[in-house]
Amino acid sequence: MCGIVGYVGENKAKEKIIDGLKRLEYRGYDSAGIALPIDGKIQIRKHVGEIKNLEKIISEPDFDSSLGIGHTRWATHGAPSDVNSHPHANEDNSIAIVHNGIIENYQEIKEWLVKEYGIKFKSETDSEVIAHLIGIYYDGNLLEAVNKAVEQMKGAYAVCAIAAAEPDKIVAVRKDAPLVAGI
Repeated sequence: MCGIVGYVGENKAKEKIIDGLKRLEYRGYDSAGIALPIDGKIQIRKHVGEIKNLEKIISEPDFDSSLGIGHTRWATHGAPSDVNSHPHANEDNSIAIVHNGIIENYQEIKEWLVKEYGIKFKSETDSEVIAHLIGIYYDGNLLEAVNKAVEQMKGAYAVCAIAAAEPDKIVAVRKDAPLVAGI
């Protein structure tokens, strides 16, 4: 099963996110990843296999922020691989998402994004369409962009999104899937 963790606060996000992901390991997963806004871009690290594999590739000291999102994935769309692992980003890495659930109309959305915007997809997942959809609607307000994107999405899902231009905000949304926020 997939698990998502987001953190915004005064501490190092990657440590909090890794701790949260480790607490979800009992659910089973095939890959893990983390996204942080750093220097005006979303930086993503993800790796197939156990969280300890991810920890090795996020050990550099410059890879940190006070906000981030993380994910453990159990493959449903596309094989277990680094490319299909979450988080997913839009083309210019200004938006990143993690997602649990299923987007039933992802193929329709994907075809529309390719035809209308020339978007090139990297993964075989239904989740990547969410990042691109939010990206086309983003004009400086992540909450509004997420709301416009979910108007087009059909299915049961929980999504956390971040934007490089808003490094102090996580937007989370759910439909017919669990999502817990804590303070």
